[in-house]
Amino acid sequence: MEICPVCGLPKDLCICGKLESEEVSIKIRVERRRYNKPATIIEGINPKTHNLNKLAKKLKRKLACGGTVKDDKIILLGDHRAVLPDILSKMGFDTNKIEVF
Repeated sequence: MEICPVCGLPKDLCICGKLESEEVSIKIRVERRRYNKPATIIEGINPKTHNLNKLAKKLKRKLACGGTVKDDKIILLGDHRAVLPDILSKMGFDTNKIEVF
């Protein structure tokens, strides 16, 4: 049985990841990129506690769009401000801490 080094509970009962997800303050905004195309920027997720590449991959798959991770920000092609809060809340992030601009 593996034990979590942070909380000391067995890995099955560990809630460290959930607590870190709930404490994050996420900002979602849209920028106009090349040729006036929209790009959704997600910032505020700590790269030390969350794997941004895995998170971006999941979001790209759910939204059927392209994107990348750059400078601790997730950049998704297209305007996804309407659906991202619901998707992120299903992934364990607190909806009260998600701001959409």
